[in-house]
Amino acid sequence: MVACIVIEALVAVTLGLVLFQVLKQQGRILRRLDELELKAAGASAPAELEIGTLVQDFQAPDLSGKNVSLSDFRDRRVLLIYWNPQCGFCDMLAAELAPLQTALKKNNTAVVLVTYGDVESNRKLAVEHGLDSTILLIENSPAKEFIVNELFRHRGTPSAYLLDEQKRVIQALAVGMDDILRVAREACDRHSLRLRPIGLALRPIRKLPLTESHIVRDGLKAGTPAPAFRLPDIHGGTVSLDQFRGRKLLLVFSDPQCAPCDQLAPELAELYRKHENNGLAVVMVGRGDPEQNRKKAVQHRIEFPVLLQEKWKLSRQYGIFATPVAFLVGKDGVIARNVATGPDEIMTLAYEGLASN
Repeated sequence: MVACIVIEALVAVTLGLVLFQVLKQQGRILRRLDELELKAAGASAPAELEIGTLVQDFQAPDLSGKNVSLSDFRDRRVLLIYWNPQCGFCDMLAAELAPLQTALKKNNTAVVLVTYGDVESNRKLAVEHGLDSTILLIENSPAKEFIVNELFRHRGTPSAYLLDEQKRVIQALAVGMDDILRVAREACDRHSLRLRPIGLALRPIRKLPLTESHIVRDGLKAGTPAPAFRLPDIHGGTVSLDQFRGRKLLLVFSDPQCAPCDQLAPELAELYRKHENNGLAVVMVGRGDPEQNRKKAVQHRIEFPVLLQEKWKLSRQYGIFATPVAFLVGKDGVIARNVATGPDEIMTLAYEGLASN
């Protein structure tokens, strides 16, 4: 009897080891298949246009409804920028690009924005920043498929190519506002972009230090006066920074489409309910659709003010586009701590504000 039990036990162990090895091997096979799939996907991903590539002509309506072609910019270089008026980095780039327009024109370079959105939103952005560049609407244009799929290959906005007078690519794809600004500044230099004979490398872009740009990218620093605001709240009222003078204020930037913001909101709401009378005010600045912000406030039982900013307008003044982020503003209206990023840092900053009251 004992021998039978021992034999059964040995058989079970042996089968278990065999099964383990089979599963282990299967795991290796599946992992290898995943690696091959990823490699194949990467290999088939379209690359950016090479220097020297002739960009095919396309046509799209401008803000007046007139159809404009790339070929209309004959005998001029073109800084062709892939754009979206709802993109925070495009909004920030616009402020830096506008002062370069005169120098670009003098250096025979046209700025052309191929953009999503409607006439109103694009015109509003242009007026706000003083952009007088050509703006072509691609949303309902037959050229959209070419621009998105073939030209910019599904890159994000903003992205840009610099084209020569014959509409050949003369600089590698610039992705993001920093790279585009470098290309734009280089194009302002009359002697920096001379074409070389075919077959020779074009002059590489001179990487300008970011200190030459006045863009603040990582939030205003402690000791900086908090930019004033007067914004509508989700209930139809108006709230301003001045209302909180004499109290510490936790100013939180959020977005109803942001998952970490959803994680933060109930914690912040609970802290406010417990410590409402302890000297720390809380204000949340949302973006996007007012109704979505109202629903989030109800969902998370938020009792402190939730304000609505236009696109990223106030975020830009505070020097950061990420969400959620927060600033602790002192009783004197001066930023007391560097920006807190993410739910954990923001809650730590909130408790620090409470402790120092």
